[in-house]
Amino acid sequence: MAAPPARARADYDYLIKLLLIGDSGVGKSCLLLRFSDGSFTTSFITTIGIDFKIRTIELDGKRIKLQIWDTAGQERFRTITTAYYRGAMGILLVYDVTDEASFNNIRNWIRNIEQHASDNVNKVLVGNKADMDESKRAVPTSKGQALADEYGIKFFETSAKTNMNVEEVFFSLARDIKQRLAETDSKSEPQTIKINQPDQAAGGSQAAQKSACCGS
Repeated sequence: MAAPPARARADYDYLIKLLLIGDSGVGKSCLLLRFSDGSFTTSFITTIGIDFKIRTIELDGKRIKLQIWDTAGQERFRTITTAYYRGAMGILLVYDVTDEASFNNIRNWIRNIEQHASDNVNKVLVGNKADMDESKRAVPTSKGQALADEYGIKFFETSAKTNMNVEEVFFSLARDIKQRLAETDSKSEPQTIKINQPDQAAGGSQAAQKSACCGS
């Protein structure tokens, strides 16, 4: 008896892999912790290589399992983390609004994406630590928005500390990816039907062989 399709066996409709990238200290791990566990810590522990969390969400009546990878921002871990770009369906580019250097480095991170990630990967720009006092802000909101507009991606300012826009940024990215996957599914359906149809002109045994092959 044939096994049921993977989707029917699973407890979700879509599995979406996300990647958090950006300089060390911008708050990638704090964003992930806030979104996955609803918690926040002020103690800074550098991510060694790569870490990940899972959270399942409901979107438009579909269950979506998010597998979120948190990468190390430090240069010495860069070769480890580039291997994870290829499998990512969505990437959050994170900078710290109080640190202009982390914002300027976003262009370098985008170059890394262009080199290592899939061409159709969804991206979003995130200015974190937006709860900080305005006197400490080094990157105006308008500057972040202008950079996002330049690359044609969405832009959010977040605070892992106060939970400002954290759910929104992950849900927005997940929704865009789900839409892209659904469109890809609908485009590929006619091709699948054609492949599975036995050749009418071929002999009976040949047609049976073909259908058995395609069905296996």
